[in-house]
Amino acid sequence: MIDILLTPIILVIVLVMMHAWFGMGILKRGIIFTDLAIAQFAALGSAISLGYFHQEYYYLLTLAFALISAFLIAFASSRKLNLEAFIGLLYVLGASGIMMVLSHSSEGMEHFKSLLASDILFTPSDAVMQSALIYALIALVLYFVYPRLNGFIKELTFFSLLALTVTSSVSLAGVLVVFVLLIAPALVATSLDLKRPLLGSFFFGWAFSIGAIVLSYFYDLPTGYTIVFLGALLSSLLVLVSSKKA
Repeated sequence: MIDILLTPIILVIVLVMMHAWFGMGILKRGIIFTDLAIAQFAALGSAISLGYFHQEYYYLLTLAFALISAFLIAFASSRKLNLEAFIGLLYVLGASGIMMVLSHSSEGMEHFKSLLASDILFTPSDAVMQSALIYALIALVLYFVYPRLNGFIKELTFFSLLALTVTSSVSLAGVLVVFVLLIAPALVATSLDLKRPLLGSFFFGWAFSIGAIVLSYFYDLPTGYTIVFLGALLSSLLVLVSSKKA
């Protein structure tokens, strides 16, 4: 049992740490569905790779589409428009594009399901190590370079690094898992008004993710969807309990 669970547990530990930091930034900007739109565009790139190129150029196309959406959101952030509505349009654009691309593929719906939430219980350890290396490089840029930037360049860097993070995450975990790991830990930590919200978001994200992996193993449930369900359920309850009357 330990051999099977160890790799996915290591994966979610790394995923939570990266995504919780970006989740804090997204909540501060008040554009909650940014990550979902970028993840959907990344998924569109991978769908194009499957539908038209027999999974060749998979990472390149996934990253390219994620970066396109990141640039559009960063540019829209500097304009006077309803940003949340614009991001919503990007999301449905990516989602409808995926269905159009995969409509003629015999494996289309199976691939679509894995794009939403993968069964990370069987993620290869080499894929985890590769993504961990990418996340480490992103973390170095966030620590040493990002704080020195200003204005549009800083926003573009934020969304570009988020796109790079999401590119790896979508292929490993799926769009919905990426969304819940970005939003749920950050939302709970800020709602509880913790002294160290980032650290609190780490522990909450680790708790429901690892708990979901164990549940999916013992009850033969789809791991990705179990993470999404448990994360959304627990975070919703905690936010409601800790909130005050309007």
